[in-house]
Amino acid sequence: MITNTELEYKGNLYPNHIVDYVRDKDKFYFTTDNGVILEVTVIQDRTIRFRYATEHAFQPDFSYAIDPNASRGYSHLDCLETKTEYIIETSKLQVLVDKKTLRTQISDLNGNIIMEDELGFHWEENYEHGGNTVKMSKITQNTESFYGMGDKATHSNLKGKRVNNWVTDQYAYGKDQDPLYKAIPFYIGLHSGQAYGVFFDNSFRTHFDFAHERRSTTSFWGDGGEMNYYFFYGPEMHKVVRAYTNLTGAPELPPLWALGYHQSKWSYFPESNVKEIAKQFRDLKIPCDAIYLDIDYMDGFRCFTWDKKRFPEPKRMIDELFEDGFKTVVMIDPGIKVDKDYWIYQEAVENDYFCKRADGPRMKGKVWPGECNFPDFTNPEVREWWAELYKEFMAEIGVHAVWNDMNEPAVMEVPTKTAPLDTRHDYDGHPSSHRKAHNIYGMQMVRATYEGVKRYVYPKRPLVITRAAYAGTQRFASTWTGDNVATWEHLWIANVQMQRMCMSGYSFVGSDIGGFAEQPNGELFARWIQLGIFHPFCRVHSSGDHGAQEPWSFGKEVTDIVRKFIELRYELLPYLYTMFWRYSKEGTPMLLPIVCYDQEDTQTHFRTDEFIFGEQILVCPIQEPNAKGRRMYIPRGDWYNYWNDEIVEGGKEKWVVADIDKIPLFIKAGAIIPKYPVQQYVGELEIKELILDVYFTEGAENSTVYEDAEDGYAYENGKYSLRNFKLLGKKGELKIQQFKDGAFITSYETFKIKLHGLPFKIGKVQVDNEKVAIKDIMPNGDNTVHVSKDFTQLRITAE
Repeated sequence: MITNTELEYKGNLYPNHIVDYVRDKDKFYFTTDNGVILEVTVIQDRTIRFRYATEHAFQPDFSYAIDPNASRGYSHLDCLETKTEYIIETSKLQVLVDKKTLRTQISDLNGNIIMEDELGFHWEENYEHGGNTVKMSKITQNTESFYGMGDKATHSNLKGKRVNNWVTDQYAYGKDQDPLYKAIPFYIGLHSGQAYGVFFDNSFRTHFDFAHERRSTTSFWGDGGEMNYYFFYGPEMHKVVRAYTNLTGAPELPPLWALGYHQSKWSYFPESNVKEIAKQFRDLKIPCDAIYLDIDYMDGFRCFTWDKKRFPEPKRMIDELFEDGFKTVVMIDPGIKVDKDYWIYQEAVENDYFCKRADGPRMKGKVWPGECNFPDFTNPEVREWWAELYKEFMAEIGVHAVWNDMNEPAVMEVPTKTAPLDTRHDYDGHPSSHRKAHNIYGMQMVRATYEGVKRYVYPKRPLVITRAAYAGTQRFASTWTGDNVATWEHLWIANVQMQRMCMSGYSFVGSDIGGFAEQPNGELFARWIQLGIFHPFCRVHSSGDHGAQEPWSFGKEVTDIVRKFIELRYELLPYLYTMFWRYSKEGTPMLLPIVCYDQEDTQTHFRTDEFIFGEQILVCPIQEPNAKGRRMYIPRGDWYNYWNDEIVEGGKEKWVVADIDKIPLFIKAGAIIPKYPVQQYVGELEIKELILDVYFTEGAENSTVYEDAEDGYAYENGKYSLRNFKLLGKKGELKIQQFKDGAFITSYETFKIKLHGLPFKIGKVQVDNEKVAIKDIMPNGDNTVHVSKDFTQLRITAE
């Protein structure tokens, strides 16, 4: 028997010819005869939004991803009509809209096609859930490559891959397993020397096919909602990331201690164990800024409570740890234990704050406390309530930072690992099912946490960490890549994920160093630390089920190696802080895959291992056991081997020696790298002199050092120090020029400039055009110059 549904089912539906065109300032509306509307909005000269409606009606225009403070504006905008198409033109792009099919094509002003529709927009009615499955297909250009998409545990270049976005608690995930903990539906395309980006802002489960099914086609689709995507033009890859990050937002500067080394485990308890761990760090002189308390600090896993047997006086303990330089970070999960005697549960029930099923009962699921209900963080009233819950923890007990876990939300003992799809959400006044709200649930939880933590650590800056995320979550929290495994393969995965996340606008990211599940041997742990100190978020975390994973857990040799690299992390803090300042201010990714560093060199397009830390440090981890070195690709230009100052010419692959106590590490010729002395924690020492490692080159190179009070908000009112250095090298001469901005007065008065690779013997030194006696400025007789921090030009010439 043929049912009416089968008769009505038509499969894919397509727009037909345009019958109406309207312009409203920066918006252009094209309506087809069968009721499809294309809204094209010019956000900036390089950023354009495409939004499609069916049946003559758009859905409410609402997004959690878009930063309300995103900058907008363009220098030129016009629309022309020809016999066959409409042409929208900005100062950088042309957008063609075909009159017969509504298909689009985007090109630069020279007519080079950047992206064009294949079938373009089409849709399929969803008779099971209502609404549409919305689809888009694009022509894959010759030699096109694809990057981005968040935490995917697969090759950096997504060409030939198919992935989907549904935030998932994926314990002990493996290579190529998908989906994982993040849903960031943003990719970068690269072909013909030009890069562009696409952000599909749709919180339903979304799917991307990068020339997997058909080599000539790239497509993306969502299980519901609208076809709503943004196009970003580079043509440089880093400009695409910056434009996307401008749209979805960048975080404020964290306190400097948040960039130090952090130690975590599931779990450190009781108090005596926490104190013992802290003492070991200080006794062994291994720098550390934070210790984490996992769920076992709670009373029966009830959020916002303390187990008074394990932690009888949490405020006293936190104060005592802080006196020794340790900040305390605690975990908070979304599941609230069903317990009529638990005050938070009572408040949520009384105020109707929990998520409900479609037929009315509260959504219930098992997590660590047993049966739990889950707050609806998509309700602004619930977010405000949740933020207020942090008052006691932060303002009274003195907790320094908060870690949101299990916020996919993870639900145990169900095949889907999460809330039922009929669970209802407020969605900020746009009621929806969990099909639409799932991917943003963790984001809205950590948003509420961020607001509460920020409110109650003020005038200090907040640090919040999240496991689950949707695009834009970087505005509220740092993140890590979830429950990885102590294997060499996962060391490779961690490296790829960090680069991919940074290319997806989310730079404040790290992995569980050493692996969460299972137990690393000493060699793997040492190699992972060597990589992890070059990740923006640096934390060791493990399940605790498989043995200890502190820096001293693998014998003296490994302990000494780990200490050496954590000390290097602390030396590089001013460089790292400057990286974060650029990310916060400009949206610049903190780590660059080498394809992003030099996209014109096709040898970089399929490399996974090498990356640029900031703008001037090249890193390549050792990713297999018993290695004494490795082959790696050195990008074009000249680079100094960090360990021996050997100058290497790039643009080729090279064997690099790196025994267990080293990692392949190179500094760009011409760079000026700022360093602090080693501290056991941020703020332990007053910085008496800023070290500047200067790497000579013939030519010019710019470097920057950003500093402020390392916490608080005075920097927003001009209390910062921004030093821009320009190095000019010639045969027989080196000039360093300094341009200073900002009203912050640093604690040091002098620079200690260490000259690397200087090709001549110093004969004369001038500071601001005044000759200075060499013995006064170079008292040790080596290539180390001591000079006032206020100089504007340092000139060093040969004999």
